[in-house]
Amino acid sequence: MGERRKARRKEPPVKVVFLGTNGWYDTATGNTVCTLLRTRDFDLLLDAGNGLAKADQYGAGADGRPVYLFLSHFHLDHVVGLHTLAKFSFAGGLTICGPAGSRDILAMLVAQPFTLPLADLPYPTVVRELPAEQGALSFPVTALPLRHASLTLGCRLELDGLVIAYCPDTGYCANAVLLAREADLLIAECAYRRGQGSEDWPHLNPETAARIAREAGAKRLALTHFDARIYDHPELRREAEQDARAVFPGSFAAVDEMEIELNPSL
Repeated sequence: MGERRKARRKEPPVKVVFLGTNGWYDTATGNTVCTLLRTRDFDLLLDAGNGLAKADQYGAGADGRPVYLFLSHFHLDHVVGLHTLAKFSFAGGLTICGPAGSRDILAMLVAQPFTLPLADLPYPTVVRELPAEQGALSFPVTALPLRHASLTLGCRLELDGLVIAYCPDTGYCANAVLLAREADLLIAECAYRRGQGSEDWPHLNPETAARIAREAGAKRLALTHFDARIYDHPELRREAEQDARAVFPGSFAAVDEMEIELNPSL
């Protein structure tokens, strides 16, 4: 009798929900940036703009599932939603992951007189500083610095047989390409419009975000973190999507409360 082929467990899809897709401030086009990843065993939130307040509407932390919150940096549009943490019932606990110095910054920011301190939240909360403590997490993660006006981390997450890369506020850089290498989904910021850029305040435009995805061999590219002043109408996001697709056909522009599913290859 020939050797039996070992059956592989079929992983469920990872659900991606774009809770907030604006950069800088809230407008009619959306809340500031936050993305929810729902995996088989836990939920993961990427940044804590005002979109964070909607996380429980999409099941984050339900049924005692652990929740992880990745903070790329501490510009206010990425952390302003932290004041809503007290509304959640994360019975499985919350692990906040951020760059070096996160404990001291969060001890100052998530505290009186601004908001309820982390220690007083109605569920257990711990802080992990990346990359030094990334080995303490329950899933593989690689965190690397990107090119922005202050220390900003991008991350590469291995979740249920999938690779998801997150490259928030950054200009084009080698680390962004490295993080996105052969990713099933690259979630990248798109603060600038076609042809725009700044060496003093580095951000991506549709072409540079798509260039990262193309050079990395990613499968799909989600554009998010659209500058609220520059992208003041939904039609401009559709233009950005077309500009990105001219470079990388697997591009799409995210909007608030858009949901997609990623299915691991069998």
